[in-house]
Amino acid sequence: MNNMHTFHDMHGDKNQGAVLMAILAAILYGISAPVSKLLLVEIPPTLMAALLYLGAGFGMLSVNIIKRMGQKEQLEARITKKELPYILGMVVLDIGAPVFLMLGLAMTTSANVSLLNNFEIVATSMIALFVFKEAVGKRMWLAITFITISSFVLTLDTSSFSFSTGSIFVLMACVCWGFENNCTRMLSVKNPLQIVVIKGFGSGFGALLLSFVNRQCSSNIKYILFTMLLGFVAYGLSIYFYIKAQRDLGAARTSVYYAAAPFIGVLISWSIFHEGITGKFLIALVIMLIGTYLTVSEVHKHLHTHTPLTHEHKHNHEEEHHKHTHVPGVVGEHSHVHKHEGIIHNHVHTPDMHHNHNHQ
Repeated sequence: MNNMHTFHDMHGDKNQGAVLMAILAAILYGISAPVSKLLLVEIPPTLMAALLYLGAGFGMLSVNIIKRMGQKEQLEARITKKELPYILGMVVLDIGAPVFLMLGLAMTTSANVSLLNNFEIVATSMIALFVFKEAVGKRMWLAITFITISSFVLTLDTSSFSFSTGSIFVLMACVCWGFENNCTRMLSVKNPLQIVVIKGFGSGFGALLLSFVNRQCSSNIKYILFTMLLGFVAYGLSIYFYIKAQRDLGAARTSVYYAAAPFIGVLISWSIFHEGITGKFLIALVIMLIGTYLTVSEVHKHLHTHTPLTHEHKHNHEEEHHKHTHVPGVVGEHSHVHKHEGIIHNHVHTPDMHHNHNHQ
């Protein structure tokens, strides 16, 4: 009983750490929409998407090099050929999503874009449930309903009662990111720095090729460098913390905590652009907050079975799921291929890498 209680405490602490990482990722990404709005004066939308991801790639590659110089042993599992389908999906979707986002941003307000970004939660959750079979409970469905309503309230053009073209582009970006989040979730047990570097260069050079084809170029070095710096902070560091959160929370729940990003973006937009607060905007905000609260307050606990599993990721031997032995012994976090024996137990958990079981 004491061992199980300790395990529950450790699991809770690990989840709290993952939540903090998701919120930190949201804060960093929250600055992207309003600052990008300023940069779009000189940087065309497709080039903007390319520079943001290239900034993330170059920045995180530098961080990776510095980190490896002071690292004596391998702590993170490296990407292998088995993950290639998810890598390709992640890169292709990341080329399309920011392009759609920048097109939408050019046609509507940054505050609108910031709140519409929450539709990514809906897309991610639906795809996680139906395609990747991640557990999504009744409370989560209710939250998804509120967030969907909120997103559609924002897309309505009240003057003509039709969908705004700019809003539709933002929603298309959210759907792309919904698929991309689930592809990234399948890679979350691997080295997050390596994932961000691949994502940054792959998506960045892909979008850069599109910008050349569409003749969307700029010679303003100052704006180019600043855009890449924004990419390092708002994309590179944000994605890094987001992937680390996905390890323990799963795709759907990480996206929910990530919902703080649009609200950060809205606050910055109000302070920079002095954009008016409409009744429609306030209604959508309240509905969005209700949906977000329902999701973050969800508790998932039941008797579940762990089937035998062999995989590789960073872990330590202080938690219930990693009781294997080493000769010689190993203390602290490390990475290697290891096997999990079957086990049945009951505790609060999230759909992390060890809890992909089916639900009746």
